[in-house]
Amino acid sequence: MSIMENIPFLKRGDRVALAAPARAVSPKEMAPAIAMLESWGLQVIVSKGLYEQEGQLAGSDRHRAAFLQKLLDDPDIKAIFCCRGGYGTVRIIDRLDFKRFAEHPKWIVGYSDITVLHSHIHSTLGLPTLHATMPINMHGEETPATHTMHDFLFSSKHDYVDYEWEPSEMNRKGAATAPVVGGNLSILYSLCGSCSQIDTRGKILLIEDLDEYLYHIDRMMQGLKRAGMLTELAGLVVGGMTNMHDNTVPFGRTAMQIVADTVREYDYPVLFGAPFGHLGDNNLAIPLGIKCTLEASNSKKCRIFAS
Repeated sequence: MSIMENIPFLKRGDRVALAAPARAVSPKEMAPAIAMLESWGLQVIVSKGLYEQEGQLAGSDRHRAAFLQKLLDDPDIKAIFCCRGGYGTVRIIDRLDFKRFAEHPKWIVGYSDITVLHSHIHSTLGLPTLHATMPINMHGEETPATHTMHDFLFSSKHDYVDYEWEPSEMNRKGAATAPVVGGNLSILYSLCGSCSQIDTRGKILLIEDLDEYLYHIDRMMQGLKRAGMLTELAGLVVGGMTNMHDNTVPFGRTAMQIVADTVREYDYPVLFGAPFGHLGDNNLAIPLGIKCTLEASNSKKCRIFAS
Protein backbone atom coordinates (compact mmCIF):
# COMPACT_ATOMS: atom_id res chain seq x y z
CA MET A 1 0.00 0.00 0.00
CA SER A 2 1.41 3.40 -0.94
CA ILE A 3 1.74 6.34 1.40
CA MET A 4 -1.07 8.19 -0.35
CA GLU A 5 -3.39 5.22 0.17
CA ASN A 6 -2.53 5.31 3.87
CA ILE A 7 -2.97 9.03 4.51
CA PRO A 8 -3.86 11.60 1.82
CA PHE A 9 -1.61 14.57 1.28
CA LEU A 10 -3.07 17.99 2.01
CA LYS A 11 -4.73 20.33 -0.45
CA ARG A 12 -5.94 23.92 -0.23
CA GLY A 13 -9.17 24.16 1.71
CA ASP A 14 -8.41 21.24 4.03
CA ARG A 15 -9.23 21.56 7.72
CA VAL A 16 -6.26 21.13 10.05
CA ALA A 17 -6.01 21.56 13.81
CA LEU A 18 -3.60 22.68 16.49
CA ALA A 19 -3.11 20.46 19.54
CA ALA A 20 -1.11 20.87 22.75
CA PRO A 21 -0.45 17.41 24.22
CA ALA A 22 2.54 18.59 26.25
CA ARG A 23 3.66 22.05 27.34
CA ALA A 24 1.32 25.05 27.40
CA VAL A 25 1.18 27.69 24.65
CA SER A 26 -0.33 31.16 24.37
CA PRO A 27 -2.39 32.87 21.64
CA LYS A 28 0.51 35.25 21.00
CA GLU A 29 2.93 32.35 20.44
CA MET A 30 0.55 30.63 18.03
CA ALA A 31 -0.48 33.66 15.95
CA PRO A 32 2.43 33.53 13.43
CA ALA A 33 1.94 29.81 12.82
CA ILE A 34 -1.80 30.17 12.32
CA ALA A 35 -1.18 32.97 9.80
CA MET A 36 1.37 30.85 7.91
CA LEU A 37 -0.86 27.77 7.77
CA GLU A 38 -3.74 29.91 6.55
CA SER A 39 -1.47 31.38 3.87
CA TRP A 40 -1.07 27.82 2.60
CA GLY A 41 -4.83 27.73 2.02
CA LEU A 42 -5.63 25.62 5.08
CA GLN A 43 -8.57 26.10 7.43
CA VAL A 44 -6.95 26.14 10.86
CA ILE A 45 -9.10 24.88 13.72
CA VAL A 46 -8.16 26.46 17.04
CA SER A 47 -10.50 24.69 19.44
CA LYS A 48 -11.63 26.01 22.79
CA GLY A 49 -9.26 24.71 25.41
CA LEU A 50 -6.05 24.91 23.40
CA TYR A 51 -4.68 27.57 25.74
CA GLU A 52 -5.42 25.86 29.07
CA GLN A 53 -2.54 25.69 31.54
CA GLU A 54 -1.73 23.64 34.62
CA GLY A 55 1.83 24.25 35.73
CA GLN A 56 4.00 23.77 32.65
CA LEU A 57 1.37 21.64 30.93
CA ALA A 58 -1.41 22.68 28.57
CA GLY A 59 -4.08 21.76 31.12
CA SER A 60 -4.64 18.61 33.15
CA ASP A 61 -3.90 15.16 31.77
CA ARG A 62 -7.63 14.56 31.43
CA HIS A 63 -8.10 17.81 29.54
CA ARG A 64 -5.19 17.28 27.13
CA ALA A 65 -6.25 13.71 26.40
CA ALA A 66 -9.89 14.65 25.76
CA PHE A 67 -8.81 17.58 23.58
CA LEU A 68 -6.51 15.42 21.44
CA GLN A 69 -9.02 12.55 21.33
CA LYS A 70 -11.62 14.81 19.75
CA LEU A 71 -9.17 15.81 17.01
CA LEU A 72 -8.04 12.23 16.41
CA ASP A 73 -11.67 11.13 16.01
CA ASP A 74 -12.74 13.91 13.62
CA PRO A 75 -12.59 12.55 10.02
CA ASP A 76 -12.82 16.06 8.57
CA ILE A 77 -9.49 17.13 10.09
CA LYS A 78 -6.67 16.13 7.73
CA ALA A 79 -3.65 16.98 9.90
CA ILE A 80 -2.87 17.72 13.53
CA PHE A 81 -0.01 20.13 14.18
CA CYS A 82 1.33 19.63 17.70
CA CYS A 83 2.08 23.11 19.04
CA ARG A 84 5.21 22.35 21.05
CA GLY A 85 7.10 19.67 22.89
CA GLY A 86 8.64 19.98 26.32
CA TYR A 87 7.09 17.23 28.38
CA GLY A 88 3.70 15.67 28.93
CA THR A 89 2.61 13.50 25.99
CA VAL A 90 3.61 10.27 27.73
CA ARG A 91 1.20 11.16 30.55
CA ILE A 92 -1.80 10.93 28.21
CA ILE A 93 -0.85 8.30 25.61
CA ASP A 94 -2.59 5.46 27.46
CA ARG A 95 -5.79 7.53 27.75
CA LEU A 96 -6.11 7.79 23.97
CA ASP A 97 -8.17 5.49 21.74
CA PHE A 98 -6.82 5.29 18.19
CA LYS A 99 -9.64 3.14 16.73
CA ARG A 100 -11.38 5.94 14.81
CA PHE A 101 -8.03 7.49 13.90
CA ALA A 102 -7.04 4.18 12.28
CA GLU A 103 -10.26 4.24 10.24
CA HIS A 104 -9.66 7.82 9.08
CA PRO A 105 -5.92 8.51 9.57
CA LYS A 106 -4.42 11.97 9.26
CA TRP A 107 -0.96 13.49 9.50
CA ILE A 108 0.44 13.93 13.00
CA VAL A 109 3.15 16.61 12.80
CA GLY A 110 5.79 17.47 15.39
CA TYR A 111 9.07 16.41 17.00
CA SER A 112 10.78 16.29 20.41
CA ASP A 113 8.17 15.16 23.00
CA ILE A 114 5.82 14.31 20.10
CA THR A 115 8.08 11.31 19.52
CA VAL A 116 5.67 9.60 21.94
CA LEU A 117 2.87 9.87 19.36
CA HIS A 118 5.14 8.97 16.44
CA SER A 119 6.39 5.84 18.18
CA HIS A 120 3.01 4.74 19.51
CA ILE A 121 1.28 5.16 16.14
CA HIS A 122 4.07 3.40 14.30
CA SER A 123 4.33 0.50 16.76
CA THR A 124 0.59 -0.12 17.22
CA LEU A 125 -0.89 0.91 13.86
CA GLY A 126 1.97 0.92 11.36
CA LEU A 127 0.87 4.30 10.01
CA PRO A 128 3.25 7.07 8.90
CA THR A 129 3.68 10.39 10.73
CA LEU A 130 5.76 13.50 10.06
CA HIS A 131 8.80 14.49 12.16
CA ALA A 132 8.86 18.23 11.51
CA THR A 133 8.91 21.69 13.01
CA MET A 134 6.04 22.85 15.21
CA PRO A 135 3.94 26.02 15.51
CA ILE A 136 6.02 27.26 18.48
CA ASN A 137 8.99 27.43 16.06
CA MET A 138 7.10 29.21 13.24
CA HIS A 139 7.67 32.95 13.34
CA GLY A 140 6.03 34.17 10.14
CA GLU A 141 8.84 33.90 7.59
CA GLU A 142 9.50 30.81 5.49
CA THR A 143 12.48 28.75 6.60
CA PRO A 144 14.00 25.45 5.45
CA ALA A 145 12.01 23.80 8.26
CA THR A 146 8.63 25.20 7.18
CA HIS A 147 9.44 24.87 3.47
CA THR A 148 10.19 21.14 3.71
CA MET A 149 7.15 20.56 5.92
CA HIS A 150 4.91 22.30 3.40
CA ASP A 151 6.44 20.48 0.44
CA PHE A 152 5.93 17.11 2.09
CA LEU A 153 2.37 17.70 3.28
CA PHE A 154 1.24 19.08 -0.08
CA SER A 155 3.23 16.62 -2.19
CA SER A 156 1.62 14.78 -5.09
CA LYS A 157 4.73 12.93 -6.24
CA HIS A 158 7.34 10.62 -4.82
CA ASP A 159 10.22 13.07 -4.33
CA TYR A 160 8.99 14.71 -1.13
CA VAL A 161 12.26 13.96 0.71
CA ASP A 162 15.71 14.39 -0.78
CA TYR A 163 18.33 15.95 1.49
CA GLU A 164 22.12 16.22 1.24
CA TRP A 165 24.63 17.39 3.82
CA GLU A 166 28.36 17.49 4.39
CA PRO A 167 30.13 14.31 5.48
CA SER A 168 31.61 13.60 8.88
CA GLU A 169 34.83 11.66 9.37
CA MET A 170 32.92 9.68 11.98
CA ASN A 171 30.42 8.34 9.44
CA ARG A 172 30.41 4.63 8.70
CA LYS A 173 30.15 4.22 4.95
CA GLY A 174 27.38 2.33 3.28
CA ALA A 175 23.84 2.53 1.93
CA ALA A 176 20.50 1.20 3.10
CA THR A 177 16.86 1.29 2.03
CA ALA A 178 14.28 0.72 4.76
CA PRO A 179 11.41 2.35 6.67
CA VAL A 180 12.49 5.27 8.84
CA VAL A 181 11.63 5.37 12.56
CA GLY A 182 12.80 7.25 15.63
CA GLY A 183 12.98 10.82 16.88
CA ASN A 184 14.08 12.19 20.21
CA LEU A 185 16.56 9.91 22.00
CA SER A 186 15.30 10.71 25.51
CA ILE A 187 11.74 9.84 24.51
CA LEU A 188 12.75 6.62 22.73
CA TYR A 189 14.63 5.60 25.88
CA SER A 190 11.64 6.42 28.11
CA LEU A 191 9.33 4.23 26.00
CA CYS A 192 11.46 1.08 26.35
CA GLY A 193 9.41 -1.81 27.67
CA SER A 194 6.05 -0.22 26.83
CA CYS A 195 3.63 -0.92 23.99
CA SER A 196 4.87 2.31 22.40
CA GLN A 197 8.44 1.03 21.99
CA ILE A 198 9.24 0.85 18.29
CA ASP A 199 10.53 -2.28 16.60
CA THR A 200 13.75 -1.09 15.00
CA ARG A 201 14.72 -4.36 13.32
CA GLY A 202 15.47 -3.75 9.65
CA LYS A 203 14.72 -0.03 10.02
CA ILE A 204 16.66 3.20 9.61
CA LEU A 205 16.71 4.76 13.08
CA LEU A 206 16.85 8.54 13.53
CA ILE A 207 17.97 10.03 16.84
CA GLU A 208 18.46 13.58 18.10
CA ASP A 209 18.42 15.33 21.46
CA LEU A 210 18.68 18.63 23.30
CA ASP A 211 19.98 19.93 26.62
CA GLU A 212 21.27 16.64 28.03
CA TYR A 213 24.32 15.73 30.05
CA LEU A 214 26.83 13.64 28.15
CA TYR A 215 26.74 10.81 30.67
CA HIS A 216 22.98 10.64 30.16
CA ILE A 217 23.45 10.33 26.39
CA ASP A 218 25.66 7.35 27.16
CA ARG A 219 23.09 5.92 29.58
CA MET A 220 20.32 6.20 26.99
CA MET A 221 22.39 4.69 24.20
CA GLN A 222 23.31 1.78 26.46
CA GLY A 223 19.62 1.42 27.34
CA LEU A 224 18.61 1.21 23.67
CA LYS A 225 21.42 -1.25 23.04
CA ARG A 226 20.38 -3.52 25.93
CA ALA A 227 16.78 -3.38 24.71
CA GLY A 228 17.91 -4.71 21.34
CA MET A 229 17.02 -1.51 19.51
CA LEU A 230 20.48 -1.01 17.97
CA THR A 231 21.33 -4.59 17.03
CA GLU A 232 19.56 -5.21 13.72
CA LEU A 233 19.24 -1.73 12.24
CA ALA A 234 19.42 -1.11 8.51
CA GLY A 235 21.12 2.18 9.33
CA LEU A 236 21.50 4.90 11.96
CA VAL A 237 21.10 8.63 11.31
CA VAL A 238 22.12 11.12 14.00
CA GLY A 239 20.66 14.62 13.85
CA GLY A 240 21.27 17.54 16.15
CA MET A 241 22.83 16.83 19.52
CA THR A 242 22.22 20.37 20.67
CA ASN A 243 23.36 22.23 23.81
CA MET A 244 24.97 19.24 25.47
CA HIS A 245 26.30 19.59 29.04
CA ASP A 246 29.23 18.09 30.91
CA ASN A 247 30.11 17.65 34.58
CA THR A 248 32.95 19.26 36.52
CA VAL A 249 34.90 16.09 35.87
CA PRO A 250 34.48 15.74 32.07
CA PHE A 251 32.83 12.62 30.69
CA GLY A 252 35.62 12.45 28.12
CA ARG A 253 33.65 12.04 24.89
CA THR A 254 31.30 14.16 22.81
CA ALA A 255 27.73 13.09 22.15
CA MET A 256 28.67 12.00 18.63
CA GLN A 257 31.60 9.96 19.95
CA ILE A 258 29.33 8.30 22.50
CA VAL A 259 26.91 7.25 19.74
CA ALA A 260 29.73 6.02 17.51
CA ASP A 261 31.29 3.99 20.32
CA THR A 262 27.95 2.41 21.26
CA VAL A 263 27.35 1.03 17.76
CA ARG A 264 30.99 0.32 16.87
CA GLU A 265 30.51 -3.46 16.87
CA TYR A 266 27.79 -3.37 14.21
CA ASP A 267 28.30 -2.98 10.47
CA TYR A 268 25.35 -0.93 9.24
CA PRO A 269 25.91 2.59 7.84
CA VAL A 270 25.94 5.45 10.35
CA LEU A 271 25.41 9.11 9.42
CA PHE A 272 26.16 12.08 11.66
CA GLY A 273 25.12 15.71 11.38
CA ALA A 274 21.79 15.11 9.64
CA PRO A 275 19.60 18.22 9.30
CA PHE A 276 16.81 17.39 11.75
CA GLY A 277 16.13 17.84 15.45
CA HIS A 278 16.44 20.86 17.71
CA LEU A 279 18.09 22.92 15.00
CA GLY A 280 15.67 25.83 14.79
CA ASP A 281 14.97 26.89 11.22
CA ASN A 282 17.03 23.96 9.88
CA ASN A 283 14.91 21.16 11.33
CA LEU A 284 13.98 19.55 8.01
CA ALA A 285 10.83 17.46 7.72
CA ILE A 286 11.32 13.68 7.63
CA PRO A 287 8.43 11.20 7.37
CA LEU A 288 8.49 8.32 9.82
CA GLY A 289 7.19 4.92 8.80
CA ILE A 290 8.08 5.60 5.15
CA LYS A 291 10.78 3.76 3.20
CA CYS A 292 13.81 5.92 2.46
CA THR A 293 17.35 5.35 1.21
CA LEU A 294 20.43 6.67 2.99
CA GLU A 295 23.89 7.01 1.53
CA ALA A 296 26.71 7.39 4.04
CA SER A 297 30.24 8.53 3.26
CA ASN A 298 33.04 10.20 5.17
CA SER A 299 34.45 11.92 2.09
CA LYS A 300 31.49 13.08 -0.05
CA LYS A 301 28.05 14.48 0.64
CA CYS A 302 25.62 12.26 2.48
CA ARG A 303 22.03 11.82 1.40
CA ILE A 304 18.64 10.57 2.52
CA PHE A 305 15.77 10.39 0.05
CA ALA A 306 12.38 8.77 -0.38
CA SER A 307 12.55 5.42 -2.11
